[in-house]
Amino acid sequence: MRNTTNLYKKDFYAWTQEQAKLIKLKAFDKLDVINLFEEVESMGVSEIRELESRLEILLIHLLKWKCQPNLQTNSWKYTIKEQRKRIALRLKKMPSLKSQLKEIFAESYEIAIYEAVKETGLKESTFSSNCEWTIKQVLDDDFFPS
Repeated sequence: MRNTTNLYKKDFYAWTQEQAKLIKLKAFDKLDVINLFEEVESMGVSEIRELESRLEILLIHLLKWKCQPNLQTNSWKYTIKEQRKRIALRLKKMPSLKSQLKEIFAESYEIAIYEAVKETGLKESTFSSNCEWTIKQVLDDDFFPS
């Protein structure tokens, strides 16, 4: 077996395959444990970021939908539907993310306000500083703010 730490730096894909092979062979003493730990940990973080990103996009479009009814388009409607579907799938595949949903939702709403201001040209004061919808409403396929 090669020096896996050097392989990690030079060819990440080859390193992953090497680590998988070592695990399959139960050669645990040869694993690049430090880098393996960091990669596994970062995989969890990336799942949270994915959920945050989807919620931000969803909330931006709901804010725009509410505050600019004369500009509502099918594009907005289908972006809302798509993000809801992607969030539902993510939560179905990784139900443990639900325990962090309340915190992620609050943080995503704050960012969504800034993006909505940027995209609409409306004043920040147009948008409530606290989300007026529940997580359940936001994720409900039939909910569109009026």
